[in-house]
Amino acid sequence: MRGCRNPELSVQRVSEAAAQSAQNGEKMEETYILTYDIGTTGLKTGLFAVGSRVRLMAGATCGYHLYILENGGAEQDADEWWNAMCSTTRQVLEAVPEIRPEDIAGISFCSQMQGLVLVDEHGVPVHRPMSYMDQRATEEIRKGIANGVRIAGANIAKLIPSLLITGAVSSSVKDPIWKYKWIETHEPENFARAYKWLDVKEYIICRCTGRFVMTKDSAYGTLLYDTRKGHEGWSRELCRMFHIRMDLLPEIIRTTDPVGPLTRKAAEELGLAEGIPVFGGGGDATLIGIGSGCVHTGQTHIYSGTSGWVSTIVDRQLVDASSMIAAIVGAQDGRFNYFAEMETAGKCFDWVMHHLALDEINIYLDKHDVCSSPESTCRSLYDYLSEVVQRAEPGAGGVIFTPWLHGNRCPFEDPYSAGMFFNIRLETGKTEMIRAVLEGICYHLRWMLECQDRKIHTSEVIRFSGGGALSDVTSQMLADITGRTIEVVAHPQNVGAVGAAATASVGLGILHDIEDLDRLIPAVRSFRPDPSRHEVYNRSYQVFTRLHQANQKFFRELNAAASK
Repeated sequence: MRGCRNPELSVQRVSEAAAQSAQNGEKMEETYILTYDIGTTGLKTGLFAVGSRVRLMAGATCGYHLYILENGGAEQDADEWWNAMCSTTRQVLEAVPEIRPEDIAGISFCSQMQGLVLVDEHGVPVHRPMSYMDQRATEEIRKGIANGVRIAGANIAKLIPSLLITGAVSSSVKDPIWKYKWIETHEPENFARAYKWLDVKEYIICRCTGRFVMTKDSAYGTLLYDTRKGHEGWSRELCRMFHIRMDLLPEIIRTTDPVGPLTRKAAEELGLAEGIPVFGGGGDATLIGIGSGCVHTGQTHIYSGTSGWVSTIVDRQLVDASSMIAAIVGAQDGRFNYFAEMETAGKCFDWVMHHLALDEINIYLDKHDVCSSPESTCRSLYDYLSEVVQRAEPGAGGVIFTPWLHGNRCPFEDPYSAGMFFNIRLETGKTEMIRAVLEGICYHLRWMLECQDRKIHTSEVIRFSGGGALSDVTSQMLADITGRTIEVVAHPQNVGAVGAAATASVGLGILHDIEDLDRLIPAVRSFRPDPSRHEVYNRSYQVFTRLHQANQKFFRELNAAASK
């Protein structure tokens, strides 16, 4: 078995938490749930104790590859996902030896969404899984929907039925339908071997249980799911319209449903006990908000991980086709997530670390990561960079960065858009450029927040989650740029896993309803906007929102040919 890429281990001891609870007079009646959060660049395994609160006992992280291809493709290796699960499961169990594999009451999942994993009848992928970031199907979407008389880029004859049936439309080149059509067109032999169409966590569920299923939120992510009352399920009409084989579509289940017991083979490979109940779990867009404590209508959360989004809970379906925002199916019956997504958020800061912070052209004979020094007090290079940006004034000396390093989805769909530094001068240094990247991510999040406000009321207090929320600097910057109060919960990078633990808890009967989670997840930090900094940011923000329109033609001229 191959090892992890960039493995990390973080442990919170049960004995320490138990001692604290005893001091507070709490009764420790807890159920143990194992969760897997399958991200774009790594997998996080968490062991949770659910009782009077949701408590992370131990967690381990294992990185893997995202394969970016020259033709716009973005793929991953299914075996790398599984190997990461096996490695981190054993690490977590070793970290908490008092918890035996047979003590685990359930397994659940949170994962990236809108991937395409076509598998054969044995559950083996017929093609390397296509990430949600894959944008090679430009010809397929042109033929399929981006032709004829169009509104918001979609053929009106297909737009209207899609909106009526799903409340959204498959008008992004990154939508799963066009990945499916790309395989069908370019790899007909592989396509002919396909038995079922799965998403990322559905592939993992299949490998754990042998069953081919898809949770409602993942099914909706295909944009082939009929959301109309009394019609919920796969839409025959849309499948006919887009020429999709319905026999490839799996059984649909709820996020809290048990799928089946863990098989002997999977248990042996993972180091777990055979027969543990496996639950459906949910996608990251579904569970991160829940794990952040947003479970009531009108609550808004912002996420900044590899990608980024703004999501508000609503009680009806609505769509803003001009801004590429739709209310998507969530984990709670009768609730939807009004969802706006940017393709690269934290990934931009990762780019900064490797291409701005580190010397790549070997000018110096020797170089060291500043955090590797014995005298260093920083926890990671990311922490150090967060400190560095404070050396530049708000507004980054007038420098603006556009965080579109892999195209963009909302509020404009453009696979050819790209990142750029605007307004660099002789006095501009790397410190200003690094700060501009962080500000650019926050500008884009504000842009999506304001687009949501055109149709709904987003909340004045916003829960912030993901790796970006680990930084007080980023959290305060987001408050200053948006003008909203930003709240952060404990372990904001693990909130997807908390949401997964919640779905299993409902399935096991520990929680009556997902709404019960709000009392278990309080905010631990709060950031209020500074009016003077907000005014400074406003000047750059007004320019930021016009940069794509001013440069759209140039992006296409430079990047369209390269994507073919």
